[in-house]
Amino acid sequence: MGNTQVREQQAIGGVSIGRGKTSRRTYGFDEIALVPGARTADPDVCDISTMLGNHELAVPILASAMDSVVDVEMAGLMGNLGGLGVLNLQGVQTRYEDTAEVYGEITNCPPDKFVPLMQKLYSTPIKDALISKRILEIKEKGVLAAASVTPNAAESIGVVAAKAGLDYLFIQSTVTGLEHKSANNLTSLDLHKFCKSTNIPVIVGNCVKYEVALALLETGVAGILVGVGPGAACTSRGVLGIGVPMATAIADCAQAAIDFKSNGKNPPLIIADGGMVTSGDICKAIACGADAVMIGSPLARAKEAPGKGYHWGMATPSPVLPRGTRIKVGTTVSLDVILNGPATVDDGTQNLTGALKTSMGTLGATNLSEMKEVEVIIAPSILTEGKVYQTAQQLGMGRS
Repeated sequence: MGNTQVREQQAIGGVSIGRGKTSRRTYGFDEIALVPGARTADPDVCDISTMLGNHELAVPILASAMDSVVDVEMAGLMGNLGGLGVLNLQGVQTRYEDTAEVYGEITNCPPDKFVPLMQKLYSTPIKDALISKRILEIKEKGVLAAASVTPNAAESIGVVAAKAGLDYLFIQSTVTGLEHKSANNLTSLDLHKFCKSTNIPVIVGNCVKYEVALALLETGVAGILVGVGPGAACTSRGVLGIGVPMATAIADCAQAAIDFKSNGKNPPLIIADGGMVTSGDICKAIACGADAVMIGSPLARAKEAPGKGYHWGMATPSPVLPRGTRIKVGTTVSLDVILNGPATVDDGTQNLTGALKTSMGTLGATNLSEMKEVEVIIAPSILTEGKVYQTAQQLGMGRS
């Protein structure tokens, strides 16, 4: 490696993991902390609203497009509480008219039978009529209708949903890029063309890299999802060995949005997707540059969640390489309490909006733009320092 390359690596925090491979240090939520400054504010004056396209969300929280988290009822509740619920258009909701029996099979299945059962249940064909019906059912609740598809289904399933009145289309896969090589030379989704041809905003993901985020934004999408493999029920990091810790991934992609905006174009939404279990994680995600967060397992604990205390990954039903599992998150309180409190526990899993406002007030940030400007430090001891009694007694921050 020449001197120029060495200097370039050093400039981005480059390190060597061996003679033939340079790398860089990256950070997750547990390794960083937010630093209070000279200003504080009353939480009541802190504005946590965010813009998604032409719509304002009072709450910057999206419910993940996972069958254990969002059905029609949860989508309606999320919308009425100020957030957004995203329906999985390739899940059980569009394969079965009556989903009660299907959910019962999934939640009651023994662990060693779970993956084969999921592969069987998700092999039932998707029905166009159910796609339209679910979108209409959400719209009838007076909220925005948002739904998710994989890239290879965007031009078929997505179009059906758009005709039914869908407001936002999320195109999601483990990793989304601009180029795709296929052994059978089939044409992959052209994001530029698709965004121009559809009359609804498109949010695409997932990505973790500055250059990819910038390229995706250039296609005309309304936002991007950031995060590969951090979800509580996702096993992609273990199965595939890929991913970037969320604090770094968000900061890199947020910079892409800043650079994109600086060219005089409309600002897109950066959505941190996965890896946030507590309110503190959400606060850190915003501080790293996210405009909103998409969470699954924290909302799967709601009494109204269709998973009834269980949560499973989107890639779990894969017929060839499952990359998700079913975890028991338990059922705690209503969705309203999880989002808006009052909290009945001390672990940051309830009153997520109240915690965000309190954190912002403590940091002197009165809106999300100011929250993204607060100081972030590398602090690997932030979750353990002084918490010996909590750890020993499995209380508060010491719960394993």
